[in-house]
Amino acid sequence: MRTEVVAFDMDGVLVDPTETFRKALIETVEHFSGVRMTQDEIVKIKNEGGYNNDHDIAVMAIRAAGMPADPDEVFAYGKALYWGRDGDGLISNERWLAAPGLLERVASGRGLAIFTGRGAATARHTLDRFCPQVLFEPVVTNELVERHKPAPDGLLLIRGDLPGASVVFVGDNVDDCRSAAAAGVRFLGVASPGAPRHRETATLFRQLGAEAVLASVNEIEAHL
Repeated sequence: MRTEVVAFDMDGVLVDPTETFRKALIETVEHFSGVRMTQDEIVKIKNEGGYNNDHDIAVMAIRAAGMPADPDEVFAYGKALYWGRDGDGLISNERWLAAPGLLERVASGRGLAIFTGRGAATARHTLDRFCPQVLFEPVVTNELVERHKPAPDGLLLIRGDLPGASVVFVGDNVDDCRSAAAAGVRFLGVASPGAPRHRETATLFRQLGAEAVLASVNEIEAHL
């Protein structure tokens, strides 16, 4: 039986979202409102908490610009940008952040899990593309939880699937950190020096009780 489980968020931890989800968000907001957001503005909103889902940010930003925003229409437009036709959209820009061999080493004697705000289709597409040889179990996506981050539901589901195991959650935003605190699990925050507002994000992690702040997921082994 695994005595420790490392649960990973995906975007900002295992995958760089800059040219995928973040770009889809920027282009969606511009399409509906004429306003072009910046990457810095996106992180500022995420650091305020309560906006873990990029779709919610898009709807909020469009309405803040004084334009109507039907959530279903906004979601459909962003999804089309992301997927394109048969996966040739922004998803093709994905950049994997975990160094070769890292996840295999972490998995030695431990379980691996995923807790992401992605849907199941996008999560599975990326995992199958970049690390088909690595077993993540369970993979908790937004369809599996009634309440999304910062609620602890996904982490509680992981704990329920793996009773008795100690859980460590690795995330990149304050809603990840708050979710871990609410679930009573250890949290390691990733605040990349190349990301907008990384110092602000790192400070928020420490204030919210993160066990450590990492510059990259590739520093995780020193904290397990």
